[in-house]
Amino acid sequence: MAKKKLELKDLSFEYASLAALDGVSFDVEEGEFVSIVGPSGCGKSTMLSVIDGLIPATRGKIVVDGKEVRGPGHDRALVFQEPSLLPWRTVLANITFGLECQKATRKEAAEKAHSLIRLVGLDGFADAYPYQLSGGMQQRVNLARALAVDPEVLLMDEPFAALDAQTREVMQAELLGIWRRTDKTVLFVTHQIDEAVYLADRVIVFTGRPGRVQDIVVPRLSRPRDLSVKHSRDFLSCVERIWSLIQADGKKLPEHGGRAA
Repeated sequence: MAKKKLELKDLSFEYASLAALDGVSFDVEEGEFVSIVGPSGCGKSTMLSVIDGLIPATRGKIVVDGKEVRGPGHDRALVFQEPSLLPWRTVLANITFGLECQKATRKEAAEKAHSLIRLVGLDGFADAYPYQLSGGMQQRVNLARALAVDPEVLLMDEPFAALDAQTREVMQAELLGIWRRTDKTVLFVTHQIDEAVYLADRVIVFTGRPGRVQDIVVPRLSRPRDLSVKHSRDFLSCVERIWSLIQADGKKLPEHGGRAA
């Protein structure tokens, strides 16, 4: 029986008397990749910040490995849309930053960082500075930095949104490879329905604000997946189903461009 890694129980969040999340409940199994989609402003990113402990929930519980969490912790790591790398630090030093905060020795931190540099495909760039890297390369460093602290749950908030379409697809495929090799539990927020379907074991569809779980869709796609699966009938059918769910919720979304959500 699969182990529950992350559990959200009746999670709600309000600010300035405005409800952003209302009674969100779902589980993520150990090693599972779950995507979240929904209309703009439905609280997807807010939910990740609450799970990460950056802001407190108004109501409800967050449970990781059977233990309720009430604030930030090393068991969760959040990858933002913008890499937010420290410009005065090299690739290696950016990745070791979290390990330094955990009091790892310099040798331990460097060894782990070098292994992650290889994992994310940045061999030869350990001594480069952020300004010397492309957007995709910066986001690889961002991912490696999050993996360095060995979180139980990796939270990803539209990490590829700022990339061009071609780089974004490359990064999607590479993320799946990294996920397979690290066995991490991933909760991934995106506006792109096709991205959500390609990456995930399950896609959780949110309603408009306040965000609630409208439905959970399971893509009938075998693994491992390459980008060619996006042309398959099962893939397109799944995208259409999710698109229909969001439309039925009464939200008007763009008709072209990868079907954003």
